[in-house]
Amino acid sequence: MERALQLAARGQYSAHPNPMVGCVIAHDEEIVGEGWHKITGEPHAEVNALAAAGARARGATAYVSLEPCAHHGKTPPCIDALIAAGVSEVVIAMADPFDRVDGRGLDALRAAGITTSVGLMADEAAALNKGFVSRVTRRRPFVRLKVAASIDGAIAMKNGESQWITGPEAREDVQRQRARSGAVMTGIGTVLADDPALNVRTGELDTHGLQPLRVVLDSRLRMPITAQMLALPGATLVCCCGSHDISPLEKAGAEIASYGAAGDTVDIAAVLKDLAGRDVNDVLVEAGPGVAGYMLERELVDELVIYQAPHIMGSETRTMFQTPSWLALADRKVLDVHDVCQIGRDTRITARVQY
Repeated sequence: MERALQLAARGQYSAHPNPMVGCVIAHDEEIVGEGWHKITGEPHAEVNALAAAGARARGATAYVSLEPCAHHGKTPPCIDALIAAGVSEVVIAMADPFDRVDGRGLDALRAAGITTSVGLMADEAAALNKGFVSRVTRRRPFVRLKVAASIDGAIAMKNGESQWITGPEAREDVQRQRARSGAVMTGIGTVLADDPALNVRTGELDTHGLQPLRVVLDSRLRMPITAQMLALPGATLVCCCGSHDISPLEKAGAEIASYGAAGDTVDIAAVLKDLAGRDVNDVLVEAGPGVAGYMLERELVDELVIYQAPHIMGSETRTMFQTPSWLALADRKVLDVHDVCQIGRDTRITARVQY
């Protein structure tokens, strides 16, 4: 099963919005076939593993990181392939919470006389696909908030100067974070100040040409038609409030959607719900302290990814988050730090937010 999970992770840049799935076909300790889900619309992990195993799949055990599908989507049901191949047992890490599967795969395998079990390395399997699980169970994507800061918590000088706080290795790692995400979100303030591309630019990543949806929070629709992201491959969604003349931006290549307001900004919770409806599993937020603090205040951030550079920027700086409702020490949010690693000269801290 550990090998199946390793294989599943190979689809991290190209399988979404489908979950990452790996499959190993084995006779006792001998692996006779393995596969993973590479691209949505192409064969799933089980089919690829069975193809590699060939006739040796008969009587073998299939180890699968997620319950095999029992419905016909873009590809035929994987249970049909497993049954036809004559496997004797299927060991599954976790059941699929998607309502068109959700136990149906297990039931079909058992009805065909195949021995099944669920739960081996279930926590690891769920962690691998936490974005997919979030989308299908909470009806909103898993939200990661990325921040680049100095060791004293500054993200820019007061005059806005911020390039570059972290080193090239950390910026390269951000490209991998983007490639894993179905959408990258920012605010209009960042667009107007920095004109970011928000695309995946690392050619070494096996993304099969996929680009995350670029999402701009822009309540008053100030998005310039000259923004560089509008001329890049991939789609841009501009989220506003109320009615506006959207034709210039549409001609420039953007999609415009209007949502309700929440205070002075667009209702980000409503945007996230819409993104789930667009099959976005994971959202990476790369925004200024206003949007970042707003999302923390409203408990919309699941995970923080902080790149901390080993230098001090001093007092004439901007801090990571604007949280005007946090007025007492009791308002602070506790972080569950689950990974700390060195990226070049910088430190990457990954932590879940406890609300």
